[in-house]
Amino acid sequence: MATLVTGPIENNISGGSRPTQQVSITMVNSDPTNTSTVLIQGYALNGTRTLYVLQSVNLNAGQVFSQTYFANLNGYEFVFTTSGAAAASTEISVWGKSSTGQLVTAHRIVLHELTGTAPL
Repeated sequence: MATLVTGPIENNISGGSRPTQQVSITMVNSDPTNTSTVLIQGYALNGTRTLYVLQSVNLNAGQVFSQTYFANLNGYEFVFTTSGAAAASTEISVWGKSSTGQLVTAHRIVLHELTGTAPL
Protein backbone atom coordinates (compact mmCIF):
# COMPACT_ATOMS: atom_id res chain seq x y z
CA MET A 1 0.00 0.00 0.00
CA ALA A 2 1.22 3.47 -0.86
CA THR A 3 -0.18 6.92 -0.19
CA LEU A 4 0.63 9.68 -2.68
CA VAL A 5 -0.29 13.35 -2.25
CA THR A 6 -0.31 16.31 -4.64
CA GLY A 7 0.29 18.75 -1.83
CA PRO A 8 -1.78 21.94 -1.65
CA ILE A 9 -2.40 23.55 -5.05
CA GLU A 10 -3.15 27.27 -4.98
CA ASN A 11 -5.76 28.33 -7.54
CA ASN A 12 -6.40 32.01 -6.80
CA ILE A 13 -8.36 34.24 -9.16
CA SER A 14 -6.19 35.82 -11.84
CA GLY A 15 -7.56 38.05 -14.59
CA GLY A 16 -11.15 37.52 -13.42
CA SER A 17 -11.15 33.73 -13.09
CA ARG A 18 -9.20 30.88 -11.56
CA PRO A 19 -6.62 29.25 -13.87
CA THR A 20 -7.95 25.74 -13.17
CA GLN A 21 -11.67 24.98 -13.37
CA GLN A 22 -11.41 21.18 -13.55
CA VAL A 23 -8.89 18.54 -12.53
CA SER A 24 -8.44 15.36 -14.57
CA ILE A 25 -6.94 12.36 -12.81
CA THR A 26 -5.38 9.62 -14.96
CA MET A 27 -4.34 6.28 -13.52
CA VAL A 28 -2.63 3.38 -15.29
CA ASN A 29 -2.12 -0.14 -13.98
CA SER A 30 0.90 -1.29 -15.99
CA ASP A 31 1.05 -4.73 -14.34
CA PRO A 32 0.36 -7.46 -16.94
CA THR A 33 -1.61 -9.76 -14.61
CA ASN A 34 -2.52 -8.20 -11.25
CA THR A 35 -5.13 -5.68 -10.15
CA SER A 36 -4.89 -2.62 -7.94
CA THR A 37 -7.30 -0.36 -6.09
CA VAL A 38 -6.93 3.39 -5.72
CA LEU A 39 -8.82 5.44 -3.14
CA ILE A 40 -9.11 9.03 -4.41
CA GLN A 41 -9.68 11.79 -1.84
CA GLY A 42 -9.98 15.39 -3.02
CA TYR A 43 -9.92 18.27 -0.56
CA ALA A 44 -11.08 21.86 -1.03
CA LEU A 45 -8.70 24.29 0.68
CA ASN A 46 -10.27 27.55 1.80
CA GLY A 47 -9.05 28.20 5.31
CA THR A 48 -10.17 24.67 6.16
CA ARG A 49 -9.50 21.29 4.52
CA THR A 50 -12.86 19.88 3.38
CA LEU A 51 -13.30 16.51 1.66
CA TYR A 52 -15.23 16.95 -1.61
CA VAL A 53 -14.14 13.90 -3.66
CA LEU A 54 -14.21 10.33 -2.34
CA GLN A 55 -13.99 7.54 -4.90
CA SER A 56 -12.54 4.04 -4.97
CA VAL A 57 -11.36 2.70 -8.35
CA ASN A 58 -10.46 -0.91 -9.15
CA LEU A 59 -7.93 -1.18 -11.97
CA ASN A 60 -7.54 -4.43 -13.88
CA ALA A 61 -4.20 -5.43 -15.38
CA GLY A 62 -3.27 -2.96 -18.14
CA GLN A 63 -6.28 -0.72 -17.49
CA VAL A 64 -6.29 3.08 -17.87
CA PHE A 65 -8.81 5.17 -15.90
CA SER A 66 -9.56 8.89 -16.24
CA GLN A 67 -11.97 11.03 -14.27
CA THR A 68 -12.55 14.79 -14.21
CA TYR A 69 -13.51 16.66 -11.06
CA PHE A 70 -14.63 20.20 -10.23
CA ALA A 71 -11.74 22.45 -9.21
CA ASN A 72 -12.99 26.05 -9.35
CA LEU A 73 -11.72 26.49 -5.79
CA ASN A 74 -9.21 28.77 -4.02
CA GLY A 75 -7.06 25.70 -3.50
CA TYR A 76 -7.26 21.93 -3.61
CA GLU A 77 -5.30 18.82 -2.77
CA PHE A 78 -5.64 15.16 -3.79
CA VAL A 79 -4.58 12.08 -1.83
CA PHE A 80 -4.30 8.67 -3.53
CA THR A 81 -4.04 5.43 -1.56
CA THR A 82 -3.07 2.46 -3.72
CA SER A 83 -3.44 -1.17 -2.67
CA GLY A 84 -3.55 -4.63 -4.20
CA ALA A 85 -0.96 -6.84 -5.90
CA ALA A 86 -0.31 -4.20 -8.60
CA ALA A 87 -0.10 -1.17 -6.28
CA ALA A 88 3.58 -0.63 -7.15
CA SER A 89 2.73 -0.75 -10.88
CA THR A 90 -0.04 1.85 -10.68
CA GLU A 91 0.86 5.30 -12.00
CA ILE A 92 -1.14 8.46 -11.31
CA SER A 93 -1.10 11.93 -12.86
CA VAL A 94 -3.12 15.07 -12.12
CA TRP A 95 -3.96 17.63 -14.80
CA GLY A 96 -5.48 21.07 -14.13
CA LYS A 97 -7.69 22.35 -16.97
CA SER A 98 -9.00 25.80 -17.80
CA SER A 99 -12.64 26.62 -18.56
CA THR A 100 -11.90 25.84 -22.24
CA GLY A 101 -10.30 22.49 -21.43
CA GLN A 102 -6.72 23.65 -21.97
CA LEU A 103 -4.07 22.15 -19.70
CA VAL A 104 -2.75 24.47 -16.98
CA THR A 105 0.97 23.71 -16.91
CA ALA A 106 1.46 25.00 -13.36
CA HIS A 107 -1.19 22.52 -12.14
CA ARG A 108 0.20 19.42 -13.86
CA ILE A 109 1.56 16.79 -11.50
CA VAL A 110 3.01 13.49 -12.68
CA LEU A 111 3.87 10.42 -10.63
CA HIS A 112 7.43 11.37 -9.64
CA GLU A 113 6.16 14.77 -8.37
CA LEU A 114 3.65 13.28 -5.93
CA THR A 115 4.86 13.09 -2.33
CA GLY A 116 4.71 9.82 -0.45
CA THR A 117 3.03 10.83 2.80
CA ALA A 118 -0.48 12.09 3.44
CA PRO A 119 -0.92 15.01 5.82
CA LEU A 120 -2.89 14.33 8.99
